[in-house]
Amino acid sequence: MQKGGKKVPGIIIAGLRGGSGKTIISLGIAAAWKERGFKVSPFKKGPDYIDAGWLSKAAGRPCYNLDTFLCAPSVVKHSYQENSKKCDIAVVEGNRGLYDGIDTDGSTSTAELAKLLNLPILLVLDCTKSTRTMAALLLGCMKFDPEVRICGVILNRVAGKRHEGKVRTNIEKFCNIPVLGAVPKLKAKDFPERHMGLVTSEEHTFSDQAIKATFKVAEDNIDLDRLYHIVTDEDKGTDLIEISKIEKTEYEGARVIDPEASVTIGIIRDSAFQFYYPDNIDALENLGADIVFISPLSEESIPNVHAIYMGGGFPETHAPQLAGNKSFRDNLKKLSQNGLPIYAECGGLIFLGQSIRLKDQEYPMSGILPIKFGLSRRPQGHGYTRVEVVNKNPFFKKGEILKGHEFRYSSILDIDYQPFEMAFKMERGKGILDKKDGFFKQNTFGTYTHIHALGAPSWAPSLVKKARAFKASLADKQTNK
Repeated sequence: MQKGGKKVPGIIIAGLRGGSGKTIISLGIAAAWKERGFKVSPFKKGPDYIDAGWLSKAAGRPCYNLDTFLCAPSVVKHSYQENSKKCDIAVVEGNRGLYDGIDTDGSTSTAELAKLLNLPILLVLDCTKSTRTMAALLLGCMKFDPEVRICGVILNRVAGKRHEGKVRTNIEKFCNIPVLGAVPKLKAKDFPERHMGLVTSEEHTFSDQAIKATFKVAEDNIDLDRLYHIVTDEDKGTDLIEISKIEKTEYEGARVIDPEASVTIGIIRDSAFQFYYPDNIDALENLGADIVFISPLSEESIPNVHAIYMGGGFPETHAPQLAGNKSFRDNLKKLSQNGLPIYAECGGLIFLGQSIRLKDQEYPMSGILPIKFGLSRRPQGHGYTRVEVVNKNPFFKKGEILKGHEFRYSSILDIDYQPFEMAFKMERGKGILDKKDGFFKQNTFGTYTHIHALGAPSWAPSLVKKARAFKASLADKQTNK
C-alpha cells in the first residue's frame, strides 16, 4: 500500500457532450494558472493525443493520459499521483459528456474518473439558445450520481449580458452551484483556430497565438482566483489516494545503468509523427534505453540506433515531403531488411507501406510492408480495441490480450500477406483487414492499434530486449570480421 503526504489538488473539466467548449476552457485555465506562477500538471481523460498535445503546450509540461479502459484503475491512480506530485495543482480535461462511457454503468466515463481520483468537477455548459433549461440539465447531472461533486460551472457561448444573467440566476436559484465564469461566443478575430480537436499543436501555424487566445478567454471571463480557492479548499488536508495491490509492471523501478545493457532507440517524431504517450517513452527510458528523436522530414539518414519506434500522426498531410526524402526511406528499408527492430502504430504503419494515394496522386513510402493506402473522408476505424495475439511475432507472446484504441481515416487499397503474418485477431475494433492487425515481417511490426505502456506491460521490455539482441548481433559481426 502506498500512502503519505498530501494529494495535489486538482479539477476535472467536463461538459454535457463533446464539442461543448471544454478544451478551450481547459487550455485557458491551465495557461492562466501557469502565468500566475503555479506549477500546473495537465492530464487528458481518455486516449486522445491531440488535446493532450495542446494541454502540454498550455501548461508547459508533459500531459499524461488517464484511461480506465487502457489501464487498470489502480494504475490510473498511481499515474495521477506520480505525475502531479511536484506540482501545485492539476487540470484534467474530460472527454465526451460527463457520464458518457462504454456501457450503461458509465464505465470509462469522466464521472467514473472523478470518483476514482476523488476530484471535483467544473462543468462547462453550452448555453446556445437556452436559459432556464440549463439549470434543469445541471440539476439532472447533480442528482444522477450524488457521489460526483460538481463544484462550479462555466457558462459557454452566451449571447450577451442579458442571456448570461438569465442563465446565472436560474442556476444559482435552483442548483446552488457557483457560476465561475461566462464565455461569449467566440469569433474568428477572438480565436484564430476554433477546431483545435482536429489540428495538432505541432501542425498549427498559430499554436503560440492560439494558447495566448485561450489565456485571454480565461482571464477575461473566468473568476480564476475563486476557482483556485474552491479547488484547493476542497482538497485541503486530503491524504494521497491509498493504492493497494498496485499492478507492478516489469519496467518499474531503477533505471538500468549497465553500459553493456544500454541501447539506443530512435523515435520518429516531427510534425508528421507526434502521437506518443509520455508513459511509453518513460517506460523505454526506465529500462535503460537512450532515446534519440529522428525526423524523416528533415534528416536524410538514420543515426546508429538499435530499434525504432514510430508513432501515429498525419503522414498524409506531409506526403510530398516524406515521398521526396528517398534517402531516408531507402535507409529505413535497408535497416528493416538487416533485422533492425521497428515498431509502428497507425501513421507509422502507413510510412512502412508501399504508398499512399491522395486524390489522383500516389506518394511512395518506405516499401517495407506490401500495403497501399488511400484516404477516406470518414473514419475507417474509431474507438477502443481489444486484440488477441494469435500468431508468433517479434514483440508479443501468443495468447496475450491487449487493449488499445484506433482512429484512422486511411483505407487499404491493396495488400499482400499470409495469414501467419498478422499477429492480432480483433475482438473489438476493425484493424488492418478482416479483423486482423499487427502485420509483421522479420523484426518490423505495424499496427493500427495504439497501446499504452502502463496497460500493456510486455511492450516496452519486449522492444528493449529486441534492441539488445540487435546490438549484440552487430557486435558479433564486428568480432567475426
